[in-house]
Amino acid sequence: MSETDTADAAYAAEFERWANVFMAHKAFSHPSELHGALCGRMATGARLEEPEWLFMVCEHMGLPESAAGEGESLTVFMNEAYERALAFLKSEDMGFYPLLPDDDYAIDQRLEALVAWVRGFLEGMALSAGESLGEAPQEIRELMEDMVAISQVSEDQDPGDEGEQQFLEIVEYIRLGALAVFTEFNPPEKPASQTQTLH
Repeated sequence: MSETDTADAAYAAEFERWANVFMAHKAFSHPSELHGALCGRMATGARLEEPEWLFMVCEHMGLPESAAGEGESLTVFMNEAYERALAFLKSEDMGFYPLLPDDDYAIDQRLEALVAWVRGFLEGMALSAGESLGEAPQEIRELMEDMVAISQVSEDQDPGDEGEQQFLEIVEYIRLGALAVFTEFNPPEKPASQTQTLH
């Protein structure tokens, strides 16, 4: 199994874990949307404290705020998911990937997930960066315009014979776009050895 296949299998398993958590809590929203919203906030420089992140989780999933405190498994899962998302965005090997189902799912289901992820990402960017997005470099603003167009695609549209290839190309565009936003809004972290300490 190649590294790409291994990564694909890992991402597919990650989506299934999120989907199972959403089903277990009878959430009315899409797991890809919440992942997108989290990544959108992180990509524009935000870091969430645990209470704020868990509030965001409950809000997206349509759960009472007390649900995170009552269900330790939900808290543990979502805190780990937060750390994984941030680690992938910061990874130097550009291993980040949107939370999407694998190709065992029908193309319309994968398109629905992609649209949900992009909507979430745009929402997260807006919440975190606000008006400063208007001052972002041209390429970032163009990316956002493209994302808005993608977020308005209907899952009912017939992708046609070339739909699979087009879908993969859009996913890759979104993946690299999210990393470009992260690079733009998150200055490189200094290695620990270079961090000055006060005496």
